[in-house]
Amino acid sequence: MEIEHHSQPELQSTATTAAAAATEPTKPVNVKRRLLLLLNVILLLIGGSGSPLLLRVYFLHGGNRKWFASFLQTAGFPFLLLPLLFSFLRSPRRNFFLMSPFLLLSSTFIGLLTGIDNLFYSYGISYLPVSTSSLLISTQLGFTAVFAYFIVKQKFTASSINAVVLLTFGAVVLGVHANGDKPEGESQAKYYIGFIMTIAAAVLYGLVLPLVELMYAKSKVKISYGLVMEIQVVIGLTATAFCAVGMAINKDFQAISRESHLYGLGETKYYIVMVFTTIITQCFFLGLVGTINYSSALLGGIILAICLPITEVLAVFFFREKFDGEKGVAVALSLWGTASYFYGEYNAYRRSKAVAMKATLPVSVSASAK
Repeated sequence: MEIEHHSQPELQSTATTAAAAATEPTKPVNVKRRLLLLLNVILLLIGGSGSPLLLRVYFLHGGNRKWFASFLQTAGFPFLLLPLLFSFLRSPRRNFFLMSPFLLLSSTFIGLLTGIDNLFYSYGISYLPVSTSSLLISTQLGFTAVFAYFIVKQKFTASSINAVVLLTFGAVVLGVHANGDKPEGESQAKYYIGFIMTIAAAVLYGLVLPLVELMYAKSKVKISYGLVMEIQVVIGLTATAFCAVGMAINKDFQAISRESHLYGLGETKYYIVMVFTTIITQCFFLGLVGTINYSSALLGGIILAICLPITEVLAVFFFREKFDGEKGVAVALSLWGTASYFYGEYNAYRRSKAVAMKATLPVSVSASAK
């Protein structure tokens, strides 16, 4: 194959012209994309920090229905139809649904796991302070790294090993000093049930994320924003249906009216808490999907890490929860482990990007540069 050579001035002129032509029409697109990214980051911050607080409000003032609390965490999935409809109207396509039978079945299975995970989390947050449960849930990052190694063959790095160790130590610190963190009037047995259930929720969520990645890899289709939203709708529908069955068996539907009458904040505020819990939880899902779509999974993980100290501060402010030295050490270890993990991911992303750019560099440019 003939290699075309150009002089350096010709290359610079061509590159300048191409850059100018490419940049000018994309300026509005870039601004729009950044605004959409900002909106999704805000939604993620609100959802990630607000949903644990609202669930704790439900349990603190007389709520006692674990299946109902689990149901609320995904019951707002119809809100996801709005961005899905917007995506369809913006880019009309031949088929209204993008999902293949494989993706539908896989999403349904992941939805069942999500429903179980919601139940574990509801048990945990019903017995533990928000600040403690949030710290324990942050250990899912370590479990994700372990499961990703076995499921999608993601290699361990120094950063991921460091993150797993630090997050584990953080959970151990909380477990050893549990007596000083136990809510007033709660038995030691219930506290440890909440502790174990929250860890179980972190383990299961750590399993779900690599399974989603495996599902994307096995599907062998282009993963678009519209497709991801369809998958989220199926996951939300399945998890909600699973929890609804649990509510029916536990007779929660009949108990909701009675529970609302006896609720500590009043019947009206009971339903307000329920509605806002549903909405804020969906803000989390919308924000996470949007942040990944308009930026990267790395930024999504960083924003989730930022939610941890925000939740800790809000829990101390609104619920007057204790924040002693042990909890401070656990927060520091958790943030250190999270930062270590994402620093390693960022370095890996930069290396892969550099390799990709080198591979796509035009032969004529590289030859002229020499």
